[in-house]
Amino acid sequence: MIQGAFGRRVARWSVRAAAAAVGFVGVVGVAWWTATPDIGAPSTGDRLARNARSPQWDGAAFTNPLPQVDGAPTELIRKQLSGATHQTPTSPPPVVPRRGAEFAELPASGLRVTWLGHSTLLVELDGARLLVDPVWGRRTSPWESIGPERFYAPPLPLDELPPVDAVVISHDHYDHLDLPTVLRLRDQVPRWIVPLGVGAHLEQWGVDPSRVTELDWWQDSEVAGVTVTCTPARHFSGRWVTRFRSTLWAGWAMRGPAHSVFYSGDTALHPTLAEIGARLGPFDLTAMDAGAYDSTWTDVHLGPEQAVIAHQLVRGGALLPVHWGLFDLANHGWTEPMERVLLAARRADVPVLTPRPGASVELTDAVVVDRWWPDAPFATVDEDPVWSTSVDDLLPAR
Repeated sequence: MIQGAFGRRVARWSVRAAAAAVGFVGVVGVAWWTATPDIGAPSTGDRLARNARSPQWDGAAFTNPLPQVDGAPTELIRKQLSGATHQTPTSPPPVVPRRGAEFAELPASGLRVTWLGHSTLLVELDGARLLVDPVWGRRTSPWESIGPERFYAPPLPLDELPPVDAVVISHDHYDHLDLPTVLRLRDQVPRWIVPLGVGAHLEQWGVDPSRVTELDWWQDSEVAGVTVTCTPARHFSGRWVTRFRSTLWAGWAMRGPAHSVFYSGDTALHPTLAEIGARLGPFDLTAMDAGAYDSTWTDVHLGPEQAVIAHQLVRGGALLPVHWGLFDLANHGWTEPMERVLLAARRADVPVLTPRPGASVELTDAVVVDRWWPDAPFATVDEDPVWSTSVDDLLPAR
């Protein structure tokens, strides 16, 4: 009898403790959420109505034409727990420090692209200057104290940034749409060109709505004589679990009178890349999503080998791999994306640009592989294949 009463008391205490723990987590979660404007804002009113008119809108959110097939959750957990070797640098990577005075004049060649790390690009194209996915913040996270931290400081200080004609954003994930950077640039950038829905975030953060142009796939806008076209991508969006896929994701074609650049944004492999090449290509240079990949989520990013395939599909000239080397976002070595890109590009006879973070490339430069990253073991495509689903006809025989 005593044992039964004791057992009931233990059960009640356990329930109360569990309830208290859940309540504590809920309170902390709400506090984090409400104290963090970084999550942005939902689309409402006319903006939401415009989203709903998009062919990509399924009635509740944006979607991909192809399904997203993920691997077994147990395998993902196992890989997360085991990790990979060399996921972060043992010493700061070598960067090229830059100053605004170096950009006082536009390039005589007509095309200069400066890689500032991850997917941040300063594209100087036929007289226009476009800043792509600018991330100067310390972490890719809604919070300042947790989340992936950059491997090195920005090569070009933000207060040294030369005047730009527009900022171009691919989607609203934290490693592409960075609140600290937006707050610094909101009053000095005349145009913000973004996919559908992303304007709600910018407006909440103080960007004048009259400066924001929101585009659906295949729509375009003119900036200083350059046509900027929003192109299809195979990815997803969301800065909080309650707003999953509430904004559109995209790549961008930037075409001037004499030169052109394609930026993939974050994307898995999809057949529309060939249509992009047919309709908007060829491109002098492509910047392709080559890092942050895993065999358990192959329908989210290209990865190294598919970056080369995508480059060929859009009819690219020189390939600049991006989305690697600044943040630890996946279970692979931090240098692995570039090693695997070089192997795949050599087989496909594709010229690869390998600038150090902060360095600029021009098409008049000789294509020389600068191996600025350290030698480290890496998993090859045979050891850790990453191939998107539903695109077998685009893939090499395996």
